[in-house]
Amino acid sequence: MLASVTSCAIVGLDGELVQVEVDFNPYGMPAFTVVGLPDAAVQESRERVRAAIRNSGLQFPNKRYTVNLAPADLRKEGPAYDLPMALGVLASTDQVPLDSLINAIFIGELSLDGTVRHVSGILPIVLCAAQEGCERVYVPEEDAPQAALVPDIEIIPVRSLGQLVEHLYDLQPIRPYIRKAIDLTVPPGLDGLTDFADIKGQEHVKRALEVAAAGGHNVLMTGPPGAGKTLLARALPGVLPTMSLDEALEVTRIYSVADLLPHDRPLVRVRPYRAPHHTISEAGLVGGGSWPRPGEISLSHRGILF
Repeated sequence: MLASVTSCAIVGLDGELVQVEVDFNPYGMPAFTVVGLPDAAVQESRERVRAAIRNSGLQFPNKRYTVNLAPADLRKEGPAYDLPMALGVLASTDQVPLDSLINAIFIGELSLDGTVRHVSGILPIVLCAAQEGCERVYVPEEDAPQAALVPDIEIIPVRSLGQLVEHLYDLQPIRPYIRKAIDLTVPPGLDGLTDFADIKGQEHVKRALEVAAAGGHNVLMTGPPGAGKTLLARALPGVLPTMSLDEALEVTRIYSVADLLPHDRPLVRVRPYRAPHHTISEAGLVGGGSWPRPGEISLSHRGILF
């Protein structure tokens, strides 16, 4: 039997839908094959999926499974496909109703006991789902506050695979995550940055920084070591205007892909301040790599790159 579950991949800073197709052949030799340009973490999903299904009290017939991650020419990375692969296995073996998988996206890493764990890049995934017209997104429970930053789409927080199966059968429905009002006020302390009011002297430099902050200009500070250049630069984010909601979501999307968001603060409200060492590599500064990742230039978006 063939089952298809919708998931999402991160390409740069954007999401792209991926169809996880699972074919169950009860007459073939026992095997679990994953195709569609998976990386090592996706290949290892086979063992996590097998253990999570059995430890959740569900059946995993020892037969032949073929999993295709389409489009096949798009490279897949990370453990976020664990949950959709497990649901595909369950649906192909008649343990999950196929209608419940329609118009929904599933994302999550599985522990061996069936617990659904945090994954990176939740915000661009949910943005992609909203743009593609999906009705709901199933995400790990701890990632629900971040996913709920996107309006007009239902967010279902999933704690475990067994809980999700009961929800799909309407036995123990999971309540959708209730969105809270988005607070853009800057928290006290500015994440450890310096307060402009605490800097004594250097009035001409502070005046130049105020002009740069007001107009969004670049600044070149020169002087001997100890003159206060780094201290003044660390104080600059404190006089920048508060980010709008669109700007905050732009920055949060970048930090979500880089997996740098604190669990207790799903929205970046403070303009970022990045001060890489002068020995940083080109890929670390500009971004990129064999699996493209944001560099320091991207991480300082809407903020300060010192």
